[in-house]
Amino acid sequence: MEAETELDAIDRRILRALQADGRITYDELAAQVSLSASATLRRVKRLEENKVIAGYVALIPPERVGLGLTAYLNVRLEKHSEVHKRNPMDLFRAAVLTWPEVVECAALTGEMDYLLRVVVQDMAHYSRFIMDTLLKHPSVQDCKTSFVLDRVKNTTAVPV
Repeated sequence: MEAETELDAIDRRILRALQADGRITYDELAAQVSLSASATLRRVKRLEENKVIAGYVALIPPERVGLGLTAYLNVRLEKHSEVHKRNPMDLFRAAVLTWPEVVECAALTGEMDYLLRVVVQDMAHYSRFIMDTLLKHPSVQDCKTSFVLDRVKNTTAVPV
């Protein structure tokens, strides 16, 4: 695991501003954090090099591109017992990376092994994904689904 980068108050203001608007100009950013544009650029470059800023993306609301149904799936995998058999978690992780409907996958503690956030067009698309993909995977033992009715809070920003 990489060491944590020391952040001062200006670094944190830069990060908050970039989380709010990743396309802000260096001049606008510099004005917001009370530095020169060149000093701001140096700080941003350092944050990028230290992987504090991992990348820049366009945020696309799923419903604006025809993906109107979001579901959270708790997935339980079979427990492997044969030494020569490939680990079910490895098989599952590799498969998840190929499923476009899965936009987030987290390994969990507790009763279930993984939590998936799945984005699909509609219930028919969801049904096809569950029946033809997820439940046919040899490592999957069980899944439980919760559908999103309303997003009370939806942010990609972390509290810096």
